[in-house]
Amino acid sequence: MEPRGAAAEGCWIRPGRGRRRRRRGKEEEEESLAAAGEKQRRRLREAGSALRDSEFWDSSLRTILSSLRNHRPAGPEAASEAEMQETLAAFQDLQVVAPAGRALEPSSPLQKGPKRSGAGALQCVCYGLGNFSSCVKARYQLAFLLLLLQELQIPHRCCHIFDPVFSELETKVLNSLGLTVLLENEEGKRAVCAPTLFYMIHCGKALYNNLLWRNWSLEALPRMVIVGNSFRGMEERVPAKILQQEYPYIAKILEATSETSLPSHPQYLEVFNDTSVHCFLLNKLRALPQEIWECQEEPFYPEGDQLEIIQNKR
Repeated sequence: MEPRGAAAEGCWIRPGRGRRRRRRGKEEEEESLAAAGEKQRRRLREAGSALRDSEFWDSSLRTILSSLRNHRPAGPEAASEAEMQETLAAFQDLQVVAPAGRALEPSSPLQKGPKRSGAGALQCVCYGLGNFSSCVKARYQLAFLLLLLQELQIPHRCCHIFDPVFSELETKVLNSLGLTVLLENEEGKRAVCAPTLFYMIHCGKALYNNLLWRNWSLEALPRMVIVGNSFRGMEERVPAKILQQEYPYIAKILEATSETSLPSHPQYLEVFNDTSVHCFLLNKLRALPQEIWECQEEPFYPEGDQLEIIQNKR
């Protein structure tokens, strides 16, 4: 019987050569991914350095810190509530003016965050960042977040981040920075158990609406601060009927929201335009009609071209 194929021509294949070739291919792929990851971290360091040296960063940081410090119960009734005071302690114990003249070292703010201990430690959640490996706007938004974590002394492990569009490379970069990448699409429905800063730049209205619904109580809402799209801007641009019908929790919280806009800067206009800091004040929440708290129906968004959220396909 005549041998066939490669054997017929005398080209016998040694056992294991195919496995070695596949192993070498996998190693080259991992090396390529590692090089790409380092390239992204370098770009983030450069973006962070540019931000840190800008007037926009100084003004934005002062705005955020001032909002956080002012975010506390008001009036004698609130002042007597030890639990609420303890819950908001992390928002009150912050500097108003950021340290000046500090250079952004390659290994410091983009590699690990300073540690903050104690039960009142701030948490952070970031939704909807986008593809920072290919989008310059998203890269600067991530660099801003990393600087903010450093200034607020939020450990990187206490920052949970998710976007369904993250690539494998982006997920690896975020993990290498010490951030906690969520594995499941929460659709913004995360319950707040501790003082939490939500970083949601240019997210869809449905994501904000879901977040408010999940924390629709006098206990949870004061624990939240949202850095994201202006609620006032939504109120101005969206007809009242549509806002009340499709995003009812945004519509109902407007009267109890303290909002401060981030400063406008021509260099970062498209990156942070329409961005504000939102706090929900306990005294204003208590002044809302009681019936507002009784209806807590979970939001539903029909599939369509205008849907501003990527829903979890269960």
